[in-house]
Amino acid sequence: MRGLLRNNFYATLAGAKAFAAVAVLLGIFVVAMDNAIPSLIIGYMLLVMIGFSLNSIASIRKESATKWGKYKLTAPVKRTDIVKSFFASQLLWLSVGIGFAALAVASSVALHGYPFDRDTDIFMLFVVGIGISLFMGAIFFPIYFLGGEERSEVILVVSLLGSIGIIMGLSTLVNKICPGNMTNRQIILSGIFVMACGAAAFAVSCPVAAGLFKKKEY
Repeated sequence: MRGLLRNNFYATLAGAKAFAAVAVLLGIFVVAMDNAIPSLIIGYMLLVMIGFSLNSIASIRKESATKWGKYKLTAPVKRTDIVKSFFASQLLWLSVGIGFAALAVASSVALHGYPFDRDTDIFMLFVVGIGISLFMGAIFFPIYFLGGEERSEVILVVSLLGSIGIIMGLSTLVNKICPGNMTNRQIILSGIFVMACGAAAFAVSCPVAAGLFKKKEY
């Protein structure tokens, strides 16, 4: 398993370095700007959290292009472990994105003060970024292992749009359950609910994807 994680890490590293370089430059710009424009912080936080996860998922396409995925099956590893390694890799890079987002928002607040109206707004931004990333992986991997190697780009776009749609749907559901102005406690609970749904979908998706991969023939 450790070898699989290392392989996934190096497969993602080149794209992650390029994205990280752009994220650092954008982060410096966002932090330097007056937070009278909170949309810059919002966009940056979502960009880095979703972007690092997206890059991790997209790296699986390299295996399809180089046929490495087939050669990997000849190694003394279980197919289930191969699938688990992809899920674990996405969580790793999502954590990196969360770190970038946290550093940027902390620096901006330290320099310019708190930019939002409610104390829970930043918490909800993390909820949205993490939720979209988790749902994106939960959608992508089962479809990919079902036989979508040749259409991985399309599946990736569909997964991203689908995850955004799910987050919007959950937000609509929460607003219907708690109409009107929500208290901070209600907002925090709704955020925990959304992240729990994302985590549950991600956790269920792993054995489903593993089961599909076990049945796949090359």
